[in-house]
Amino acid sequence: MSEELRLVGFEELSAVALRDRLLARRAEFWAGSALDDTTVTALHDPVFFHQLGGFGCVALTAADDDAGYLLGVVSADRLAVVHAVAVHPDRRRSGLATRLVERFADLAARVGARAVQAVAAPGDAPALALGERFGAVAVPSPGHAGPGVDRVLLTRSLPLG
Repeated sequence: MSEELRLVGFEELSAVALRDRLLARRAEFWAGSALDDTTVTALHDPVFFHQLGGFGCVALTAADDDAGYLLGVVSADRLAVVHAVAVHPDRRRSGLATRLVERFADLAARVGARAVQAVAAPGDAPALALGERFGAVAVPSPGHAGPGVDRVLLTRSLPLG
């Protein structure tokens, strides 16, 4: 699909309506993910749409259909954390995830973030590839998500470029 998408910050939208919309389509956006439905639903905590919405972004088509989105936050110690990135299957491999992360990283750098970080499952090839495209350093984190639940930390200094 070559249709131009526009990136819109969550602060410009109704938090409740956006969260409801994305959750209603979670099976589409998270198709192929190793995450189960309960975990995907939990990723969409209302705080990311209300209190932390200034860092979130949704990609919209000309018809205002959701094509992808990013949930993130900048911590008090100036770490920009990508909490979740989802791209509709029809839009994958189009560079949309890259655009979403670039927007987040640029915003985070403007508010003083020193680095951007994401956490991925060791077998999450799309997330690991996205981190590699950004030059993130991948470090194993044994037990990161609980006993026996390993993750990989992807970290990149800011600003990008």
